[in-house]
Amino acid sequence: MVGKRKSIRLVVMFEHLKPYNIILASNSPRRRELLAGLGLDFSVNVLPNIDESYPPTLPSDNVAEHIACKKAEAYKAVMHPDDLIITADTVVIVDNRILGKPHNAEEAIDMLKAISGKTHRVVTGVSITTSTTHRHFSVATDVTFASLSDEEIEFYVTRFKPFDKAGAYGIQEWIGYIGVTSLNGSYYNVMGLPVQRIWKELNALKQ
Repeated sequence: MVGKRKSIRLVVMFEHLKPYNIILASNSPRRRELLAGLGLDFSVNVLPNIDESYPPTLPSDNVAEHIACKKAEAYKAVMHPDDLIITADTVVIVDNRILGKPHNAEEAIDMLKAISGKTHRVVTGVSITTSTTHRHFSVATDVTFASLSDEEIEFYVTRFKPFDKAGAYGIQEWIGYIGVTSLNGSYYNVMGLPVQRIWKELNALKQ
């Protein structure tokens, strides 16, 4: 009987999302893992060649949200009435420099040297789009790294090839284990998706 009551409560908790076909517009395995952790049913659909540029005068903290919204705009022409599209973008900011994804090992090493021994900011912008609503926001987390040796940086880049990660690192990987000394904000945000805030925004659709 207790198990049955729990099952009923779970059904009610997700009831307001039943009308939606939730789509995660990201190939990132980390984002897929994090969104799945919320217990949601969703599919993945990624459109190619979306413009991710941003105005050079845009404040650094606003860049990720700007790009997430541009990604959402690209889906409006192809989305169905019951679709709920989640788009996201993550940037790393250090010394007023925006670090995206490195194109090669040299860039990755340069990025890791830039954040070594410093505090940097990770900002993830998210857009949640339906046929009638568009909610968008960004979440920031400050991450402090110990000073990394050249050997540690080169080992990480060679072994883990972090070319799909903003700032050239994954906090959940070896470099996070040996490098991160403190964190102010959401750990999951640094991984690429602020799931607590997404849960809050999805619940706001009940209203």
